[in-house]
Amino acid sequence: MKLVFKAMALMAVLTACSNEDNNWDATGMFEATEVTVSAEANGRLIHFDVDEGYTFKTGQEIGLIDTTQLYLNKMQLRAGMRAADIRIPDIQKQIAVLEQRMATARTEKNRMKRLVAASAGNQKSVDDWDHQLDLLERELTAQRSTLRKTSGSGSAEVERLRYQILQIEDQLYKSVIRAPRKGTVLRRYAAAGEMTAIGKPLFKMADLDIMYLRVYLTGLQLSKIKLNQQLTIRVDDGDDFRTMKGTVTWISDKAEFTPKGVQTKDERSEDVYAVKLTVKNDGYLKIGQYGDISFKAEEHD
Repeated sequence: MKLVFKAMALMAVLTACSNEDNNWDATGMFEATEVTVSAEANGRLIHFDVDEGYTFKTGQEIGLIDTTQLYLNKMQLRAGMRAADIRIPDIQKQIAVLEQRMATARTEKNRMKRLVAASAGNQKSVDDWDHQLDLLERELTAQRSTLRKTSGSGSAEVERLRYQILQIEDQLYKSVIRAPRKGTVLRRYAAAGEMTAIGKPLFKMADLDIMYLRVYLTGLQLSKIKLNQQLTIRVDDGDDFRTMKGTVTWISDKAEFTPKGVQTKDERSEDVYAVKLTVKNDGYLKIGQYGDISFKAEEHD
């Protein structure tokens, strides 16, 4: 009789557990938006203060790739830009002598015209000054053209060097390793002192303050939810279950075959829809942890 009572008690416990599980409509897995941060420069990691579990703010500087050669290249380009700037001629100063000679020629021409008018000079002298002015004007035009070309070439050289300096400054900026977003380091792939290259992964991080529970629902279950709807989520913490709220933020518009390991209320369904619930993490949720959802949130409050 004792054995019968023990068997009946065990069946009652199992039945209660089964009924409790049936109150939950689907099971899914928690995930987070993961970002793999890669190097944007080549060289040795001079400084790299990163390890699993470290939390960083957006834009926080956490490492440095050797910038010695980049800095020297920048200094060399700056020297070249100063030299090119010196070679740019001062057009006004260069043509000042010719302009002065032309002014003198005009003055002499006008003086000779007055002498001719007073019958104290001859017309040939006036014509000679006209010819001299014509030659000076042609010489001035040619010199201006040459100086403009020289100045334009020098300015273009300075501009080219300026853009090269901007490129170097961009490479210097990218040599500083920064956290692209707020989050926690999940895995480190490099260490200080190692050589790295553009595109080589350095670490992986994720914002664990906001987690996402991905579940798969059947077509019948899908009709019971909508975007921005709050659902109750249950998580097994080992000793007991904890409940929290999650908001439906994404519903797939395409059905897919039931993924391996997915759990839904209707195990016979072959096609399911992926659904994401956004959950504010209180620190206890982990990536890969399982959670159950219920459409009847009020029953589990």
